[in-house]
Amino acid sequence: MPFVTIRIVKEVIADDPVAKKTAMSAKIVAAIAETAGISKDDVWVVFEEIAARDWFVGDHSVQALRDKG
Repeated sequence: MPFVTIRIVKEVIADDPVAKKTAMSAKIVAAIAETAGISKDDVWVVFEEIAARDWFVGDHSVQALRDKG
């Protein structure tokens, strides 16, 4: 059974996390199930929300990069 982990900057989905996770997981599950020829119930999805201050690109946090605009 496929197990998908999605790491996402928390602030990206902060305005409606449940709806956004539901929409993302539905599309991801559908793609994997169709491609692999398995049931959607056999695909697991887990979201890991990480604060922008804790996610780095090079030596800059995503928060700092966003603050620079």
